[in-house]
Amino acid sequence: MQSNQNFTEGPIVSKLVKFALPVLGALILQAMYGAVDLMVVGQFADRADVSAVSTGSQLMMGLTGIITGLSMGSTVLLGQTLGAGRRDDAGRVIGGAICLFAAVALTLSAVVTALARPLCRVLQAPPEAFDQTVGYVTVCALGMLFIAGYNVLASLFRGMGDSRTPFLAVLIACVTNIFGDLALVAGLRMGSVGAALATVLSQGFSVAICLPIIKRRGLPFAFSRKHVGFHRDVIARTVKLGAPIALQDLLVSVSFLGIVAIVNGLGVVVSAGVGVAEKLCSFVLLIPSAFMQSLSAFVAQNAGAGRDDRARRAMLGGMLISFSMGLVIGGFAFFRGDLLAGLFARDPEVIAAAAEYLKAYAIDTLLVSFFFCFNGYFNGIGETRFVMFQGLVSAFLVRLPFSYFMSRVQPVSLFRIGLAVPLSSVTQIAMCLFWFNYIHKKRAL
Repeated sequence: MQSNQNFTEGPIVSKLVKFALPVLGALILQAMYGAVDLMVVGQFADRADVSAVSTGSQLMMGLTGIITGLSMGSTVLLGQTLGAGRRDDAGRVIGGAICLFAAVALTLSAVVTALARPLCRVLQAPPEAFDQTVGYVTVCALGMLFIAGYNVLASLFRGMGDSRTPFLAVLIACVTNIFGDLALVAGLRMGSVGAALATVLSQGFSVAICLPIIKRRGLPFAFSRKHVGFHRDVIARTVKLGAPIALQDLLVSVSFLGIVAIVNGLGVVVSAGVGVAEKLCSFVLLIPSAFMQSLSAFVAQNAGAGRDDRARRAMLGGMLISFSMGLVIGGFAFFRGDLLAGLFARDPEVIAAAAEYLKAYAIDTLLVSFFFCFNGYFNGIGETRFVMFQGLVSAFLVRLPFSYFMSRVQPVSLFRIGLAVPLSSVTQIAMCLFWFNYIHKKRAL
C-alpha cells in the first residue's frame, strides 16, 4: 500500500507524477470497463444495442457526475484538513460523506428508475433502440448505490494522498466487468441490458472486496462508527465545495446529452458512431483528467498549509506533461481514428462516422491539457464556483449552440459538429487565465 503522502514538503513535480500514475491507471481501467461494454455489445449484438449503450451511458455519466462532483468536495475538504494538521476532524469528514452520498444515491436511483422512459424520449433515442436504452438506464439506476460507493471511496483516499487504493478498486471492477460482459452479453445474449448489469455488479463487488482490505490496513487517523453521521458542519462545507462542481458536471453532461439528442435525430448509424467516438474520447483525455484529479488533492493540502507557491508550480508541471503526451495521442486519433473505432464496432458505416467525429476531439486533446490543470488548481484552493461558472458558459453559450448550428448546415458533417468541443475549450482557457491573474493580483493587494 502507498503511504498517505504529505504534499507540502519535498520535490513537487516528481511527487505529483508519482501520485498521478495510479490515478491515471485507475482512469485507464475505468475507461476500459466502460469500453468493454461497448466493445462486447458491438461484437455480439446489433447496432440498436450499440446505440442504446451509447445513449444510456451518456445519461449515466451525467448522473454519476453529480456523485463525483460532490465527492470532490470531500477530496478537497479532507486534503485541506490534513494539510492544516487537523487530523481529529478527518474522521468526521469521512463519516459525514458516507451519510451524504448514501442519501444522494438512493434519491437518484428512485427518480431515474421512475423517469427512465421520459428521459430516453428527451434524448431522442432512435425508435429501433428505444426499449434497449430504457432497459440500460433502468438497470444502471437501480445500482446507483454501488456506483456512488465506488466513486466516493476513490475520492476520499485521494484526499489522503493515497492513489493506490482507488486503483485497486478500479482494477477489481474492471476484471469483474470483463467476465460479466462475456457471460451476460456474449454468452447469454442479453445485449445492452447485460452490459448494464455487468457494470453495476462489478462496481458493487469492488466495494465489497475493498472495504475489508481498508479495515485491515487501517487509516492514518481515528475513524469508527461513532464518526458516521449527518454532521451538519461537515456536510455543509462538503456541499459548499462540491455542489458547484457537481452542478457543473451535471449541466455540462446535459449539454453533451443535447449533442447526443442532436445526432440521434440524424439516424441510428450516426448515433452509434458518435457513441463509439465518445467512448474513445474517454481514453484520449485520460492523462489531463489524471492530472486534474491529482492536482485537486495536491493543491488542497498545500492550500491548507499556506504553500500556494508549490501549488502553482505543480499546476505548470501538470500542464507541460499533459500537453506533451497530448501531441502524440491526439495525432494518432486524428489521422487513424478508423483503426481505433474498429475496436468497438464492425459496421463500416459506424466506423466511418466515429472516425470523422473523433478528428475534432483529437484537436481538443491539446487544449484540455491546460484548462483541466487550471480546474484542478482552482478546485484545490476552493474556487469551485468559478470552475462551475466557466464550465457552464462554455457548455451552453458555445458547445451546444455551435453543435446545433452545424447540424443544420448541409451537407451534415460530424467533424464540424464535433468542433464545438475544442471551441468551448478555447473559451475555458481564456476564462481560466483571466481568473488566475485576478485572484493573485487580489491577494497581492
